[in-house]
Amino acid sequence: MIGRLITLEGLEGVGKSTNMEFIQRKLQEAGIDVDVTREPGGTPLAEKIRALVLDTADEPLPDLCELLLIFAARSAHLENRIRPALDHGRWVLCDRFTDATFAYQGGGRGLPLEIIARLEGLVQSGLKPDLTILLDTPVEIGLERIRERGGTDRFESQRLEFFQRAREVYLSRAQQEPERCVVVDANRPLTQVQDDLAKIIEVYLSNF
Repeated sequence: MIGRLITLEGLEGVGKSTNMEFIQRKLQEAGIDVDVTREPGGTPLAEKIRALVLDTADEPLPDLCELLLIFAARSAHLENRIRPALDHGRWVLCDRFTDATFAYQGGGRGLPLEIIARLEGLVQSGLKPDLTILLDTPVEIGLERIRERGGTDRFESQRLEFFQRAREVYLSRAQQEPERCVVVDANRPLTQVQDDLAKIIEVYLSNF
């Protein structure tokens, strides 16, 4: 069996954690051997880099440094976990991937998308997700959910405009790659969102 890479994307407060578990369960019910992971992170080394990226330390983290750290974590994640799993026929379900980098560091931080694309080519050597599900909700609603949850990291504490720019890039990328990306309206009851997710997984699996 050929391994597949499925990614779940979205801004803060869209319900990724709950729906990651739902997608994992649907894949397992279909007999798929799935490795669930996240970015940045996914390996011991990449998790250490994640901690650096999310830390609210006294020393500012320059935007370009942040971008390079994320791709450093991605390189370790790819070579030490994702590629070996795919090579052995396992499916990988990843909480965020390169689309998040374009959205957050490109849209949010304002770094040139061309630089991100060049790093993508260098680190990933053509590897892209086979299926990307983007959970989308108005920024204000997602941020309100974060405030209710309490406790924020460097990204969750960003201003409204940051997330609005990130959302625009997310939606633009989904529009540019409709064969890979599916947008799900996450501003609905969870049962309706998961009905859509179940249908997306069912349709995707029917192609094999």
